[in-house]
Amino acid sequence: QVQLVESGGGLVQAGGSLRLVCAASGSIFSAYRMAWFRQAPGKEREFVSAISWTGRESYYSDSAKDRFTISRDNAKNTAYLQMNSLKPDDTAVYYCAARKRATHSDVVTGYDYWGQGTQVAVSS
Repeated sequence: QVQLVESGGGLVQAGGSLRLVCAASGSIFSAYRMAWFRQAPGKEREFVSAISWTGRESYYSDSAKDRFTISRDNAKNTAYLQMNSLKPDDTAVYYCAARKRATHSDVVTGYDYWGQGTQVAVSS
């Protein structure tokens, strides 16, 4: 079992940047594929980005591609989401998630563990 804690959210102007951090504990971090999802008010939780165990493979939603970068540091049990060129539509609660299976998933039900979320607000 793994516990996940997100941080790094906040209020930023359009065009700005934020780096989200997901700190993991309780299990072997490198055994989990990691992902970021987000949920805006009144909307379903949606996939943003995912990364493989080693970090060699990464995946992005169309909205995140070319603006966001996912990474991980297995020595620090931490995953990151660097978000650049932020837009008001990026406003949401961002969740870190962990998946122990070997294949990629971009759906909520594909992930076994979740953090509590961190709020990102982008003003126009």
